[in-house]
Amino acid sequence: MVTEANRIDRRFARLRSEGRKGLVTYIVAGDGGLENTVGLMHQLVASGSDLIELGVPFSDPMAEGPVIQKGHERALEQKVSLRKCLALVKEFREKDAETPVILMGYANPIVRMGTEAFADGLKEAGADGALTVDLPAEEAGPLNDLLKARDLRNIFLLTPTTSDARIAEITRLASGFVYYVSLKGVTGAGHLDLASVHENLARIRRHTDLPLCVGFGIKDGASAKAVSADGDGAVVGSVLVSAVGESADAAAAKDRIGALVAEMRTALDT
Repeated sequence: MVTEANRIDRRFARLRSEGRKGLVTYIVAGDGGLENTVGLMHQLVASGSDLIELGVPFSDPMAEGPVIQKGHERALEQKVSLRKCLALVKEFREKDAETPVILMGYANPIVRMGTEAFADGLKEAGADGALTVDLPAEEAGPLNDLLKARDLRNIFLLTPTTSDARIAEITRLASGFVYYVSLKGVTGAGHLDLASVHENLARIRRHTDLPLCVGFGIKDGASAKAVSADGDGAVVGSVLVSAVGESADAAAAKDRIGALVAEMRTALDT
C-alpha cells in the first residue's frame, strides 16, 4: 500500500493540491565530472525540477538514443559505478531532504550488487525508488517486494504498444508514478503525437490512480506543457544531457541546464 511517507508520494500529492504539473528531470551520474553531479542536481531543483532521475551509467543502455548513450559513455570513462551513484544521492541529501530522487538504470548492475543490497543501498543513501528499464514485469516481483518493504517506489515504463492486459499487470506492481513513453523509439527520437498521448493516457488511467508522467521527445517548455495536459507531469532528459555534454565546464553546464529547466517550469505553471 502506498503511504505518504515516501517523498515521491508527498510531492505528487502537493502538486495535485496546487493544481500544478510535475517536472521530472534526468541526468547521468558522473556525466560532466563525478565531482560536479551533485551540484547539477541542486541546480535542477533550484530551477524548478520536482523530481530527479539519476541515470546509472551502463555500457548498453538500450532504451536511450545517441545523446544519452554518449552521456553514459562519458560517465563510464570516469568509472562511475552503481555504488558511486548511491554515494552521490547520499551527498545530495546533506543539503536537500525533500526533493525525490530515483535511480534509473538497467538490471545488470543491480544483479551484480545483489537485489537486497541494492534495496538497502537505496534506503541508506536517501533515494526514493528505482526505475529499471530492462526488468520485465514477469521478473520484477522479488525486487518489488524488497523495495516495498523499505517504503521505496518501483517505477515502470509503459509505451504506445503496451496492451491493456499488460498495462493492468504492470500498474499492479507499479508505485510512485508511471512513466509513459510517448514515442515508439529511443530517447530524443521522433516527433510527439499528442493525439496518441491523449488516447494512451486515458487507457492507462482506467487501470491506475498513480500519477502519469510523459517522457521521450520533450525538448522545451511548449512540448513539456503539451504532453502533461492529460497527465501529471513531464519527464525531460536528452536535452539536459546534451547541454551537459556540450558545456565547456561545470559552471557552464549548470547555467545551461538551469535555463532549460526554468523555461519548462514557467511553461508548465503558465
